[in-house]
Amino acid sequence: MAMNKHTELEKVREAMKQAKERRMYERYQAIYLHLRGTSIVAIADILNRNRMTVSGYIHAYQNGGIAALQLKHSSGAPSRLSKKQQTQLKQIIAYSVPHEVGFAARHNWTLELIALYVEREWGHRYSLRGISKLMERLGLSYTKPTYTLAAADPEKQRQFTETTFPQLKKLLNEEIDHLLFEDESMIRDYQAIQKTWFLRGKQRIIPTTGKHRGVKLLATIDYETGQIVWQEDEQYTAETFLAFLRKILAAYPTGKLMIVLDNARIHHAKLLQPFLQEQKNRLEFVFLPPYSPQFNIVEGLWKWLKSSIVNNVFYSTVSEIRLRVGQFMDEIMKNPRVIIDRLCIRF
Repeated sequence: MAMNKHTELEKVREAMKQAKERRMYERYQAIYLHLRGTSIVAIADILNRNRMTVSGYIHAYQNGGIAALQLKHSSGAPSRLSKKQQTQLKQIIAYSVPHEVGFAARHNWTLELIALYVEREWGHRYSLRGISKLMERLGLSYTKPTYTLAAADPEKQRQFTETTFPQLKKLLNEEIDHLLFEDESMIRDYQAIQKTWFLRGKQRIIPTTGKHRGVKLLATIDYETGQIVWQEDEQYTAETFLAFLRKILAAYPTGKLMIVLDNARIHHAKLLQPFLQEQKNRLEFVFLPPYSPQFNIVEGLWKWLKSSIVNNVFYSTVSEIRLRVGQFMDEIMKNPRVIIDRLCIRF
């Protein structure tokens, strides 16, 4: 080898780190062990492969270097679809749903539907395995979609992230002493089901009453210090929100507060105006673009709370929910740095 042994080891080690397929990692590992002086018998035992397979890896490496270890994916029979047809198929799958191209009442692409579409359009029959491989070659994968709020204004969102919020951060510790985010959330007695570890072949059972009880929460997060101010209440009203604002001011007895919040009706209530006018030198609101919850860091707090104490759990009483919420808040507030790292640094 032109390169010394140490350089080769480093190169193979890096290839192992970058390997995305188990089989490629195995090949690199075999060479790594070989370069470290491990015998073929021992390597075969470690990888649970026969000695001929390991010898083949080593022989390929000795003759062509690390590039010779690449998997030789069989292309199988020549593609029955032309390049133009493949491009058209990719666009259809990515940007149309089945009912838009003639499959009534079908809104999700399956391998069966794709095979039917290919046969209908171009007269070529594919097995499900063949269609799956074709999708992979076209750069398509079977993934879970996500929702976005269609009424959101991209320009207003861009203005907030590129102009409004950077300006707020520049004013922090100058014209602004405390920059807070505020939001509300409903915590129910059983919120949601999420994946969890359990006995293989079994399913965790969570008994419920079928009723939906819960508590309503309000909270602020200090963007700079990670401090959380929160309260639980029975309902969301202008009176509730006003009481919470008084609690926030009590938690920050000095300095100018800027609160970033959404456009909920209670945040614009007439009841608040005399108070806001009275506190104009101490308190000011900055409203998020409409339909943009992803910009409110308190949303991350609610997800954190729910995944920690609510998901996959049923609480038989509201008082138990309150207890668990309080315990969660007390626990995370012991280390504000964790709150900052988890919720605040994304802006």
